[in-house]
Amino acid sequence: MNELQVLARLLLIAGLVLVVAGGLIFVLSRLYPRTGTLQLGLPRLPGDILIQRRNLVVFIPIVSALLLSLILTIVFNLLLRR
Repeated sequence: MNELQVLARLLLIAGLVLVVAGGLIFVLSRLYPRTGTLQLGLPRLPGDILIQRRNLVVFIPIVSALLLSLILTIVFNLLLRR
């Protein structure tokens, strides 16, 4: 298989993952319409930034993103090890 076929397959898989994630978010927003944001039940960790003003709320999950990235890296390395 040449490089273009590998790239095409990777793009198709990434597209399918995005479609599934978008559908899941759409369904969850229909199930919980009052919150206005998608709460996945994840706690706010120390190091996550939350800025609240009168008409503005900004949440930057720095530590949560790093932890999720570490967990997914470990899982994918274990699953894709040959």
